[in-house]
Amino acid sequence: MKMNKWVSAASALLLGATPLVASFVGGVESASAQETLIVSAAGQFDYVSENIKAFEEANNVKVEVWDKDMFEVLDGLSLDGPAGTGPDVMIAPYDRVGSLGATGMLLPVTLNDEAEYDDTDKQQVTFDGEIYAAPATIETLVMFYNTDLLEKAPETFEELEGLLKDDKYAFEGEDGKNVGFLANWVDFYHTYGLLAGYGGYVFGEDGTNPEELGLNNDGAVEAIEYATKFYQESWPQGMQDKTSAPDFLNQSFMDGKTAAVITGPWMANDFNNSGVKYAAAKIPTLPNGEDYKPFGGGKGWTISAFTEKQELAQKFIDWVTSTEQQDIMYERLEEVPANQVSRKKAAESGSELTAAVIDVYKNAVPMPNIPQMAEVWTGAENMMFDAVSGSKSAKETADAAVELIKEAIAQKGY
Repeated sequence: MKMNKWVSAASALLLGATPLVASFVGGVESASAQETLIVSAAGQFDYVSENIKAFEEANNVKVEVWDKDMFEVLDGLSLDGPAGTGPDVMIAPYDRVGSLGATGMLLPVTLNDEAEYDDTDKQQVTFDGEIYAAPATIETLVMFYNTDLLEKAPETFEELEGLLKDDKYAFEGEDGKNVGFLANWVDFYHTYGLLAGYGGYVFGEDGTNPEELGLNNDGAVEAIEYATKFYQESWPQGMQDKTSAPDFLNQSFMDGKTAAVITGPWMANDFNNSGVKYAAAKIPTLPNGEDYKPFGGGKGWTISAFTEKQELAQKFIDWVTSTEQQDIMYERLEEVPANQVSRKKAAESGSELTAAVIDVYKNAVPMPNIPQMAEVWTGAENMMFDAVSGSKSAKETADAAVELIKEAIAQKGY
């Protein structure tokens, strides 16, 4: 079954509205003028630009829409903000919200009550007790499976292991290797759901305590040992290369050689274009009976600390996160809404991909948004490769990664 097109990006917008007070000089009234508020939101550009007129009219403002790269805008805020050339409102990934708030780049925002955000939603955008973004979208890994090869979605990892014993999926060129099921576990982002499912974690206290790291606890080590078996017993050598593994996995699935893969919803568009017949589903249950718990992510609306239009910026955020607008956003872009009311409606839309994202997100782990998270990506970069290649044991590679992360955090002086 084909999925609807999935769009995962950011958009940008410009908004403004502070009418100038009319004055009389010599009996002649000067013309009033609208101000402009700048809002950056790259992947949401089409939705915002098509629907912003109602907001403009209701608030007597002028809105311009930027279509600039999200990360380029965020990275440039420290210079563009003071210079008066940056945006007033920006869309940002949740894992950037904490560091931007910590460095004084963002103002706190007020959440829209009608969105009915839960604790997980709020955790994604909170740093040191302050809420620095209004959740807009949610995103996490899912399982895609080939409907020509499988009658129904696998529900357990035992079923996925069974695919790797089926000669139908034997990999040509490497005796004994199989591509029936693939997951890019040499990449830390993709393997985290496995680690967390076995009890591993990044930081303690729900990702807020960098003094406590859980990537080398007993559960994490067990997860690494489990992943290593796939590489040593089943998967081709190319799956160990973290640079080429994503292309290997995706191409094998699109060529109809692989029955099931774990990857992101952002791949749906490429899968559509390839012509492969597929569906999406929740990631199967792990051998220990626990759910696969990948990072939960997404994007939220933020207010620049350099804006002179904070009240208007907050009005825009209230508007864009309203149930009405989140419904429209989903219909236009098919990104899963963070607004809980809209999310429930999207879950009933008939899209298997949307349902899969929502199902997995229920057990997803909010990605830590504290500044120290930046050091985790580098420290854990080679953790899985060292284990699956056999150069270190699971315990040795986990200990080494944690030590690297601790050293990097200490050196940066957070």
